[in-house]
Amino acid sequence: MALGILDALRAKVDKVGVFRPISHSHAKRDYVLDLLLDHDDVNLDYDQCIGVTYDDVHADPDAALAVIVEKYRAVERQCNAVVILGSDYTDVGNPTEFEFNARIAANIAAPIVMVVTGRDPHGPVGASGTMSARTPADVLRVVQSAMGEIRAHHASVISVVVNRADASAQEEVLSHISALDPQVYSTLIPEDAFLVAPTVRSVMSAIEGSLIRGDEQLLDREALGVMVGAMSVEHIIARLKEGFAILIPGDRTDAILGVLMAHHSDNFPSLSALIVYGGFPLSEQVLSLISGIDHHIPIISTDYDTYESVLHVVSARGRFAADSQRKYDTALQLFTQNVDTEEVLSRMKITTSEVVTPLMFEYALMERARGNKKHIVLPEGDDDRIIRATATLLSRDVATITLLGDESRIRARASELGVDIDKASVISPHDADLVTRFAEEYAVLRAHKGMTVEDARDIVTDVSYFGTMMVHLGLADGMVSGAAHTTAHTIRPSFEIIKTAPGVSVVSSVFLMCLADRVLVYGDCAVVPDPTAAQLADIAASAAATARRFGIEPKVAMLSYSTGESGQGVDVDKVREATRLVRERKPDFPIEGPIQYDAASEPSVAALKMPGSEVAGIATVFIFPDLNTGNTTYKAVQRSAGAVAIGPVLQGLAKPVNDLSRGASVRDIINTVAITAIQAQVPS
Repeated sequence: MALGILDALRAKVDKVGVFRPISHSHAKRDYVLDLLLDHDDVNLDYDQCIGVTYDDVHADPDAALAVIVEKYRAVERQCNAVVILGSDYTDVGNPTEFEFNARIAANIAAPIVMVVTGRDPHGPVGASGTMSARTPADVLRVVQSAMGEIRAHHASVISVVVNRADASAQEEVLSHISALDPQVYSTLIPEDAFLVAPTVRSVMSAIEGSLIRGDEQLLDREALGVMVGAMSVEHIIARLKEGFAILIPGDRTDAILGVLMAHHSDNFPSLSALIVYGGFPLSEQVLSLISGIDHHIPIISTDYDTYESVLHVVSARGRFAADSQRKYDTALQLFTQNVDTEEVLSRMKITTSEVVTPLMFEYALMERARGNKKHIVLPEGDDDRIIRATATLLSRDVATITLLGDESRIRARASELGVDIDKASVISPHDADLVTRFAEEYAVLRAHKGMTVEDARDIVTDVSYFGTMMVHLGLADGMVSGAAHTTAHTIRPSFEIIKTAPGVSVVSSVFLMCLADRVLVYGDCAVVPDPTAAQLADIAASAAATARRFGIEPKVAMLSYSTGESGQGVDVDKVREATRLVRERKPDFPIEGPIQYDAASEPSVAALKMPGSEVAGIATVFIFPDLNTGNTTYKAVQRSAGAVAIGPVLQGLAKPVNDLSRGASVRDIINTVAITAIQAQVPS
């Protein structure tokens, strides 16, 4: 809930804070607070965000409350909104603890989103780490007790959320809460066992184990359950479950090899780890044999015996709430699917900031893409970054995704990475029916170059051509590639197959430059080396359309070393002519040129050099006279001003294709897919 509210706030305000009024200790860091402080939008030090300890509260509650209020106000002064985490009691029916939380909320005038667990903290825990569910009557009792205590101290409850709830009892639980107070917004978030599963790395730490074989990256995969494999091999493999960690005595070589073979087989579940316990070292011959079966699954050795191993593995459960990207994505997915964010934020009286930060812009991209979901093909399906990005895109419902590559290998790698890409489709670029269809179409498109169907068969199996043909024939709405291929390899097929949109003579690019308080559009910084005046006019028109598509009101500055009529020469004349062409085609278009960068961006300079201009000083779209200038400037601003540069975003194509840097991060890929999906929503 805290992650979800924090994430929702970043779309509304530019400075979000976090505060924990009460913690266990000043010496031991609070895990949940650390988790929230790691959020990209929070720029506060840990010590600023902690109030007092439980010992302080017990010693002198009034003095502790005074300290809390003082420290909270210091955080509040730096932020537009603050997420305040109540104390971390395990039973929300504790009246003393609720009394103090209510006093805190009343004294800092903070509305309360009350989160009640749907699990019974005193009930039995299952093999997957899931506690038994509370009954609807039990939930109502807790809510009733807590709300009474809160209101007795004049605090305000705006929402009740039953978290980790039994989905089958949703209607009954919510009707009970609504009857208790129909003015309070209430909702239910179902239990998801994945969120309480520890990572393999956490399990390894709990058993004081060491990695003796396997891919260290896979230690960050979740162990969705544990099973002790101390029976015969056929009985062990019959009981294997997806994502489980299997504990086997180190002297049971037959069981170890049998489980590894099952894990490697398509007919059995993918395991998260193999734990060899008992302190029995594996021989070199066995290790050599293991290496021939599987190089990836983590094999962990521990000296603990059966009882100790199980005891320590179980102790690792429950603490690791969101320590992986998949958990983060899952938590946000559960939040957005089950909580009416706008309803909650409106009750908090949160107003949207006029400032647009990079993260606010990224959030807006995701929202816009989600609003009219499109189908994007990613040709580099076997790249780990692409697989991870796909999992996040699918969990946040940003786009429908098709990956190109060998389906069994891609899905096996996703399982090893512990990410969920079940909703993605995977197509082989050697699919016989599609290759035939694409080859015939490509031969028609390139007939003027002497292309034959037979030659086309070889060409269209290249992933960039295959993906581009999918877009051309409407099997996908857009394509994103380049994480493992050059720019030329990615975009050349689009020039041959998709070609330019009607009325556009040149394909160009822009970067979306996210500064601290606004987003600007720079073009062309990646494609056209030395545009003519006509091409420059096309670039300006395309860039303005791109800006509008991403919610930026276009005010176009045609940049030069001269402002207005003050300069002469071939270069400035080209810019002047390009500006004239744009004005001629679109007389109402907000454009100024030639104009220097400072006159375009700084109001005080604009007042001196070009008074009365509707663009000077407030330009949002900056068109550079050539690639040399554009590329140099965007990189200078990116590095010197700390701007986030999103792009290059290709523009002018009839259908969207975008290129990734080969050093692209998972976040870069997610943003580029969202941009491509938005481009696909409206014809270029």
